[in-house]
Parts: sequence; C-alpha cells; structure tokens
Amino acid sequence: MWKAYDELAWTEAWLEDPRGVEEEVATYRRLLEEHAHRPVREVLHLGCGAGAHDRALKRHFRMTGVDLNDAMLRLARRTNPEVEYHQGDMRSVRLGRQFDAVVIPDSIDYMASREELALALTTAREHLLPGGALLVVAKPRELFHDNNFAYTGERDGIHITVLENNYVRPPGDEQYEATLVYLIRQGGELDVQVDHHRLGLFTQATWEHAFREQELNLHQQDLEGIYEPFMIAEGEYPMRVFIGVVPGGGEAEA
Repeated sequence: MWKAYDELAWTEAWLEDPRGVEEEVATYRRLLEEHAHRPVREVLHLGCGAGAHDRALKRHFRMTGVDLNDAMLRLARRTNPEVEYHQGDMRSVRLGRQFDAVVIPDSIDYMASREELALALTTAREHLLPGGALLVVAKPRELFHDNNFAYTGERDGIHITVLENNYVRPPGDEQYEATLVYLIRQGGELDVQVDHHRLGLFTQATWEHAFREQELNLHQQDLEGIYEPFMIAEGEYPMRVFIGVVPGGGEAEA
C-alpha cells in the first residue's frame, strides 16, 4: 500500500488548498448540471480520499463516498460527518443503489491498465440512473509530460514539504511514475519519506473507447490551472474532463 494513503495520510490536512478545491468543484458542478439529463441531487464519489472535494461538493449535492484506504476514510469521516462513506475498490464495489451522478475527480490514474480502467467505468455505470452523468478528470497521454512539483504546509509546529516527480514511461507503456519525497520537520528533527506510484496513462482514443464501451454519450472539456501553481519551473499541466451521460432520463423524473 502507498505511504501517502496510509501512514502519511495525515499530511493531507497540511497540504490541501481549500480555495483551489472550491474553484475546481464549481467547474464540476456546472458540467454535471449542464450535461446530465436529470436533476443532480445524489452523487457518488469514487476514490474520495480524505474528503477535500466532498467538503465542497456536499454544499450542492447529497454525497456518498468510496475509497480503498481506511486511513483516508477516517479523515474523510472526520471532515464530513454528514457524508456516507464506504470502504471499497472502485474496480469492484457495488452499493446496491443508483445515483444521479458519479464523480472521479482525483483518482482514476490508479487504474494502471486498460482492464482496470474498464472495471472502474463499469462500476460507475452500474451506479448511474437513466440520464445520470459520470464525470472523470483524466490526463490523456498526448497532453502529459514529465514534470516536478512542490507542495508545502505548516501547522501545529510541523512543517511539511512534498516534492513530486512525474516520469512518463516509454511509448507503448501505458503508465507514468510519480515519486514523492516527504520532508517532515518537527521540533527541529527532519523525517524523510519516499513513496513511489505507478499510474495509468492512456491515449485520447483509449479514453473515448472506454466511454463508448459503457454506452455513454461523451462530452469533454479541458481543465487547466489545478496543479500549475505548484510546478517547479514554468510549464503546463493540462487535464481533460470527460462527462459520460446515460441515455434516458429527463426533467419528468424530477
């Protein structure tokens, strides 16, 4: 299991950017309400992490969250006690109910193969009502390149710096590597932790095919400015929002 989501999960509170998350969620809300063919009230968040997105999303929707990591779910429940959280794997979890929308704004990269991506989208599709919308934030391979980032935070006498290096593996390998170095200083003592992640990186055509396989009507919008403020040296970190809509639905179902 990755350190970032286990013994280092507590650092999320030091590193989060609430204003940035609010702006990000405003975009997602607009896209859901613009493209869904039914009123969006109940939303399932797959890969919800520590609940930062849910803190903003819950002001507009009734949220349910799923995450694989118990440490992250403990933080999410503490942050959002009114949100219903479940421990589960987005590749296989089944909650036995359907929602107006499913969102995966921050964790689809952990689907490290086409097979895993298909499983995650199948999970989302099976939890959607007619006319419901699936929103996924992705990094098409054509837009992605090697980058370095720095994140910092300080509170309770603890200062944290996280350096992240992204390395795109050679053509033909549908993955990239993210290596994180944590510098945690408390009481003059420095603790250094390293965490290494292998993540999926798929072409635009692969993404479009994955949505077609789920029989979802696809809409797209580019998303910029989320990670650029944290980049070391100038550069761009474009992402793309894919919104897949289930046929059917309509205002009559309100």
